[in-house]
Amino acid sequence: MLSPLFALLLAGVPQGASTPAAAPAPAPTRVAIETTAGRIVIELARAQAPITTANFLRYVDGKRLNGTNFYRSVKVAPGFGFVQFGIRNEPKRILPPIKHEPTTQTGLKHLDGTISIARLAPGSARGDFTIMVGDQPSLDADPTKPGDNLGYAAFGQVVEGKEVIARILDTATDPNAGPFKGEMLAKPVQITSAARVK
Repeated sequence: MLSPLFALLLAGVPQGASTPAAAPAPAPTRVAIETTAGRIVIELARAQAPITTANFLRYVDGKRLNGTNFYRSVKVAPGFGFVQFGIRNEPKRILPPIKHEPTTQTGLKHLDGTISIARLAPGSARGDFTIMVGDQPSLDADPTKPGDNLGYAAFGQVVEGKEVIARILDTATDPNAGPFKGEMLAKPVQITSAARVK
């Protein structure tokens, strides 16, 4: 026998009524980067890092990354470090700098395969990007550290092509070239196109 309270609750529910279906989650935004070393697909964290992802998509949609390069490999240990690509301050490609989104704000972390935006001072990031090989918490914001402790702005994750990133990390560097001695690729890996995945 139904309890009086449960019967009262049932009385307010129309017979045959069903709970409305939840709206489907929006499709993730992904970008495919085609390079001379292979294809890389990145899924962007638009909800967590809206400013940084919007900036990246302006470079992608404007075809500003087409013809640029992966030009830097920071190999700290075998299978560990990061690679860097982007516009390198080319005047015809550059867009205004963006507001910094620290990982303490976004909740994102610099894990294996994370894409992040390069910067000097906070708020100076433009069109150069890094991809992690291995987890690198030292690049996250850390309020307990002295000085500029805002880290770098992570904004997505490689979902296809980690082996391509590993190959770029292992590409030979020129010990004398560029501002980062021993980290600039002797033969940069060209980006032939960067576009949203339909």
